[in-house]
Amino acid sequence: MPQLHLDHHPAVTSFFDTQSNTISYVVKDPASSACAVIDAVMNFDYPAGRLSFSCADEIIAHITREKLTLEWIIETHVHADHLSGAPYIQERLGGKIGIGEHIQTVQETFGKVFNEGTAFQRDGSQFDALFSDGDTYTVGGMPCFALHTPGHTPACMVHVMGDAAFAGDTLFMPDGGSARADFPGGDAGQLYDSIQRVLSLPDDVRLFVCHDYGPNGRAIAWETTVGEQRAANIHVGQGASREAFVKMRTERDAQLSMPGLIIPALQVNMRAGEVPRDADGNMMIKVPVNKL
Repeated sequence: MPQLHLDHHPAVTSFFDTQSNTISYVVKDPASSACAVIDAVMNFDYPAGRLSFSCADEIIAHITREKLTLEWIIETHVHADHLSGAPYIQERLGGKIGIGEHIQTVQETFGKVFNEGTAFQRDGSQFDALFSDGDTYTVGGMPCFALHTPGHTPACMVHVMGDAAFAGDTLFMPDGGSARADFPGGDAGQLYDSIQRVLSLPDDVRLFVCHDYGPNGRAIAWETTVGEQRAANIHVGQGASREAFVKMRTERDAQLSMPGLIIPALQVNMRAGEVPRDADGNMMIKVPVNKL
């Protein structure tokens, strides 16, 4: 694991999307105006087939108001429950769009599901940067690195920025547990191993999750610590075994329905947020039958 820089304490501003229960983040270097965006959302009215950008516009307004400079737009993975707002934000504010290098595996898998043909590139070239496990980068002067955390999807990564870690769907809040592992390419055993990597970080590392559903009626929350997760996470806390986790996760996943936006989300997000188009240049989403 790369060297930690816990003396860097970035300012983290959160943005909650009520449709998908997604939390996006703006992460500011404490010593400069540089920032990164994590897991931006593009709004989509699926029944009407209409895109809108209120969530992304909130992020843009914040960055503009605070006079920040956007350097990175990070996708922790190919999301199945919301469409990415990355290219919309990039067009207005700049920055590089980055994702884990195993996006290529996701593109190969879902290129077949959606019958994309040879025109669809499966090499991750739609993104500006592909992170490998342990890769380091900076936001302004703040050291950051990426950890490969497969299990939910093959391309999942946790990004550590100073004393803050952005977990994507690898972990939820302690009372929410962990994300499902039954999508194509998912694996409950891999997810357990990945979570153990995250839990090996120091106790006081701040941990920010990508989704929260307010279990048992509590208020929506998104910030915890590695120490709190290790002690209290209902799926992996208190030293839960790999065998018990895999059994729990497999049985639980079998009862879950598919996310409401999975079909458009996968097609858009494996293209770095660009909506696919037909031969005439019209935005168009395919609906595969009996493939997921």
